[in-house]
Amino acid sequence: MAFIKLYRKKLEENYLFLNEIFKSRNIEWGVVTKLLCGNELYLKEIMALGVHEMHDSRISNLKKIKKLNPDIQTVYIKPPAKRSIESIVRYADVSFNTEIYTIQELSKEALKQNKIHKIIIMIEMGDLREGVMGEELIEFYGKILSLPNIEIRGIGTNLNCLSGIMPTQDKLIQLSLYKQLIEAKFNIEIPWVSGGTSVAIPLILKNARPMAVNHFRIGEALFFGKDLFTGETIKGMHNDVFKLFTEIIEITEKPDTPIGELGESGVGNTFVIDEEADLSTTSLRAILDIGLLDMQPQYLEPEDSGITIVDASSDMLVIDISNAEKKYKIGDLVSFKIRYMGALYLLNSDYIEKTIG
Repeated sequence: MAFIKLYRKKLEENYLFLNEIFKSRNIEWGVVTKLLCGNELYLKEIMALGVHEMHDSRISNLKKIKKLNPDIQTVYIKPPAKRSIESIVRYADVSFNTEIYTIQELSKEALKQNKIHKIIIMIEMGDLREGVMGEELIEFYGKILSLPNIEIRGIGTNLNCLSGIMPTQDKLIQLSLYKQLIEAKFNIEIPWVSGGTSVAIPLILKNARPMAVNHFRIGEALFFGKDLFTGETIKGMHNDVFKLFTEIIEITEKPDTPIGELGESGVGNTFVIDEEADLSTTSLRAILDIGLLDMQPQYLEPEDSGITIVDASSDMLVIDISNAEKKYKIGDLVSFKIRYMGALYLLNSDYIEKTIG
């Protein structure tokens, strides 16, 4: 059985590294846990770090967080669906919002539950996912300012989530100006200006973020130590908090070219034969006990640099071990580093065991 392992010490060191960055700059931050897909074993590891605020895009995951620790501040990080209003108020202390109608419904439900529900107003700043248009923000704010049982915790934006627009210094300055405009217009104070996700960390490290931007939501950098501007690992962080381990179930020397009449494979691919290729070549192939049902090969990197990934079907992954660094046998484990989307597939699969290292 394939399994994914979380390395506790590396996670802790990444957390402490980030916490020092934010603490030294008087920035509040929360951990985005959507990658963990509600896995209680891993959620407990996050809580053990001393985290006070956790963000997720699935209500069921926020419910688990509240069950494990009711004192954790939970944040729902997408605009609520109408049919989810009751659960959002029950399990999320804070939610991201872009629609007046939805906030009105949250207000009604918060009254029913005798709760104060906090909201972040998300502003569209070019990435073209969720967000109120800037020219409509003042009117929008005015219509929700006095809604009962609603506390406007702040404003925020999402960048690099859909169209790849990066959180430049100019973008964050613009976000800061929206804060000043609202505060001057309504004579209020906005506690949070939430400047984005892990992609903003390089700006923070360069001290290029405006001081008014005082809150961030961090997931990928915590688990993968990645600088999303360069694609490199942030100096001082680990990129292998998670690893995948798979078992070899077959090893055979086989031709490199399929034999017979070619058609579409079971997963919709068609093999194209290179007419100039030597059809007599072979390679030592191993089959691993994992497939497309659980992962996507492009997000996996074999730790043995001599291994190459050939292809996958629904339940099996084929690798070429001809040039592997070690001599493998049936039953051996092959380990992989994982990219963010690869971990998301694996953690969402009930067929992959989750362990702690």
